[in-house]
Amino acid sequence: MAKGDDVAMRKRNKAARKKLRSKDGASSSSVSARVAAIIAAKKRRKSGKRRQCQGMCFSLPTPDDPYNDRNGKKDLNKRETKTTPSKGSKRAFSKDKSTSSPNGTVREVGREKSKPSKEGSGDTLSNGHIAKRSKTDPERTKVHANVKGGVQSFQNQREDSESCISPSKFLILCLNAIENALHHDSINRNGKPLFADTWGIEFWKCYSSGKDILDTSGLSSTDEQIAWVVSSAADSIARKEKEGLSFSSPYLLYLVPTQEKATQVRSMCKPLKALGVHTVSIHPGASLDHQIQGLKSCEPEFLVSTPERLLELVAVKAIDISGVSLLVVDGLESLSRGGYLNKTQSIRKSISSNLHTIVFSDSFSCAYVPVLQDLLWGPIRRLSLDASVASQSACTIQSINFYTSEEEKRSKVIKALDQANGSQHRPQLLKVLFILGKECNVHELATALKSKGHDILAGALFGVSEFKNNLEVDSRLRPVVAKIDIEQINTIDLGNYETIFILDAFPPIDKYVQILTGMARHSVNGVLHSFITKEEASVAGSLVEILEQCGQAVPETVRYLCLTQGTSES
Repeated sequence: MAKGDDVAMRKRNKAARKKLRSKDGASSSSVSARVAAIIAAKKRRKSGKRRQCQGMCFSLPTPDDPYNDRNGKKDLNKRETKTTPSKGSKRAFSKDKSTSSPNGTVREVGREKSKPSKEGSGDTLSNGHIAKRSKTDPERTKVHANVKGGVQSFQNQREDSESCISPSKFLILCLNAIENALHHDSINRNGKPLFADTWGIEFWKCYSSGKDILDTSGLSSTDEQIAWVVSSAADSIARKEKEGLSFSSPYLLYLVPTQEKATQVRSMCKPLKALGVHTVSIHPGASLDHQIQGLKSCEPEFLVSTPERLLELVAVKAIDISGVSLLVVDGLESLSRGGYLNKTQSIRKSISSNLHTIVFSDSFSCAYVPVLQDLLWGPIRRLSLDASVASQSACTIQSINFYTSEEEKRSKVIKALDQANGSQHRPQLLKVLFILGKECNVHELATALKSKGHDILAGALFGVSEFKNNLEVDSRLRPVVAKIDIEQINTIDLGNYETIFILDAFPPIDKYVQILTGMARHSVNGVLHSFITKEEASVAGSLVEILEQCGQAVPETVRYLCLTQGTSES
């Protein structure tokens, strides 16, 4: 072809392409942008050229192509083989749509039958209307434990594993239901939702550990605290029902001192009725016969009651509380003013199940320590947002001993040690005893303790495993005494020790407070023994102030030293 013909052909082709583009532009402008996008996508599908996101939309990942790189196309290089199930294989012919629960019934996986709950205001037995129990079981999710790495001590690893369960969606649903149903200022005074409440987050860490909880804030429970407690209990019911368990007794027993407090707790539980949790409130404000008839016609999950009326109903067998799983005691001082402490202890002893107990202590007085020891049988988790000395050292007895000679001090130490060993009703908690002092000052004491059968260890016992190893070596059930210097208290965990002796001269007040607030964090049986002489009268005033703040009796010798110091200064 001549050169001129080639140039002419290119010009004709260029003109044709230009004409074609003008036609396409006219046709595309006649439709909307959305229709043009649909037409373009259809052309790409017909041509087999899809975008990566479109490939995911029109085909699903498979075990052979988990990342969908082939966009659903078969691998031609791989020969496809068909497998047929064997005749003896039961799994091949099962539809895998049902599973049997522990009680023998068959239920569908992923589907839970629920009965619609009837809305009503009669979930208390103080009025004339009694609501039936509703068992709606909304969808709930599983919880996963967050495993934390790093080198930790035995105690820290155990506590982390116990408190690393994150709140479930059903727990958040319960909190939101309470928050949406209540419109008073006490819920939103901090401008935060309930699930972001600081106390609630700390409470959930303690609750998920499975240990008893002692709140030492010094106040009765607030609306936020009640909301977290009842929502956590509802979440526990949901978890256990998924495991196939059923409850013949109320799951939660909430003991309150007055009818007004019962009304407050019931108002926080009422929004959970739509989620299948029924609450009944019983108190002296209604007739006993009316409440007996009401309890026969319903099966509440939550029971809010005053101790006196509850014991009356238990006496006539109107309700069975032996299978209660969670006990909440709200306000020891308030219960004491109403004369309910003995009744509360009787209720605790009548519950035969493996009980989880929560106590809100509104007093720091040592007079309530025996009551707490009867209510909290196992290891505890302390919970308080109050940083005061009285709050952090609640339930720890301060024993101040005045002595005039080293022999007198040594005899008092041995006597106190023998009393601790003889009075321990929970040996697994009271075996470890801790002595602070320098070796030169305790040489004769160490000899006396060894003659009594006590083992002396230089250094702290950091974990339970080390303590058990010492028990295996020596079959005598005597306390193992650890000995460190006063300067080493910052390097150990004082919370593992329930009984501490300060054997040297009385330490500075800041050191004393550090020991007092750091010891016995997992028990209500803490005792701090310290010794004081006439030469240490300068700390008597601060010591008296600490004892009075903690609600403990001030020894006459210590008060006399305080007065003597004041006279000498004047």
